[in-house]
Amino acid sequence: MKIKVAPSILSADFGCLKKELDAITRAGADLVHVDVMDGHFVPNITIGPVVVKDIRRATRLPLDVHLMIEEPGKYLEQFIKAGADMLTVHIETVTPKQLKAMRAACSARSVKLGLSLNPPTPLAKIVPCLPLVDFVLVMSVNPGFGGQEFIENAIPKIVELRKRFRKDIAVDGGINGETAKRVVAAGANVLAAGSYIFTSKSYRTAIRRLKCATR
Repeated sequence: MKIKVAPSILSADFGCLKKELDAITRAGADLVHVDVMDGHFVPNITIGPVVVKDIRRATRLPLDVHLMIEEPGKYLEQFIKAGADMLTVHIETVTPKQLKAMRAACSARSVKLGLSLNPPTPLAKIVPCLPLVDFVLVMSVNPGFGGQEFIENAIPKIVELRKRFRKDIAVDGGINGETAKRVVAAGANVLAAGSYIFTSKSYRTAIRRLKCATR
C-alpha cells in the first residue's frame, strides 16, 4: 500500500500557520493531521471547529481531524461543517451504537470515519467495530502532548490488525525515520508525525524519509 504522511500541526508554529500549511504541501504531505483535545479525555486543550474551518480555507490538503474528546457525537456535525475530510474518534469514548450513528452521519456527507485506540486498550475492543470504519489509528503514545517517545506495544497491535483489516492503518506518536520503518513493516501505511517534521531543517527531507520507510 502507498505510504501516506500526515504532518500533525500540533507541532507547527501557529503564529504563521498558513505558511506552515503551504510548506508541508510543497514538501509532499498527503494529509493534515489536526489534533482536537478537550482537557477531559486528554490532559490538554487545543483547537475546535472554528480553527478547523480556518485551516480548511488555508489548504487544499485533506483534513484528518482527530477527536481526542469526550462525547464526540455531540460535536461531529460541527467538525463536518467546518470542513473535515476524515474524522477519528476513540473507542474509549464511544459505544458500537454511537459509532453506527456516526457512520451514517459521515457517509451522508462523504466524510471518512476512523477509529483509534490508546496504548493500554487491547485490540480486541475495536475488532467488532472494524466493519463500521474506513481506517484505524493506532496510538503509539499516550495522547495529550507532542514530542513523546514511541511505545513499543503498538507494533504487535499493528501486525494483528493488518491480518484482519485491509483498509488504511495509521499510526500516531513518536514517528521518526526509524520508527516509521518498523510500523510500516508491521502493516501501517499512514504516518502521523509532528515534531519529527516541524523541528526538522527541511520538511521535504523529513517527509521523504517517512515515505521511503519501506526502502
